[in-house]
Amino acid sequence: MRLYTFVQIVELALFGGVLVYSFLATPDRHPSLALVAGGLLIGKALLNILAPEGGTLLRRSLVGYGVGAAVAGIGILLLRNHF
Repeated sequence: MRLYTFVQIVELALFGGVLVYSFLATPDRHPSLALVAGGLLIGKALLNILAPEGGTLLRRSLVGYGVGAAVAGIGILLLRNHF
């Protein structure tokens, strides 16, 4: 297994673990943490979706995690204004 593949699997496990923790933490749920974990997973997915398009790993990471951060940020703002 290549190092890059291993790092992606570790990132996926970490982000997924944070997402699961945010739902299982008691007595309070952590919806903001769930949105952050979801944003990280969106960023990871977008980074991999852009791989066939080419470009450097840095460019794909900036685009992917930038979109993920925007989604998480908007979700947190909507969550805070809703409650």
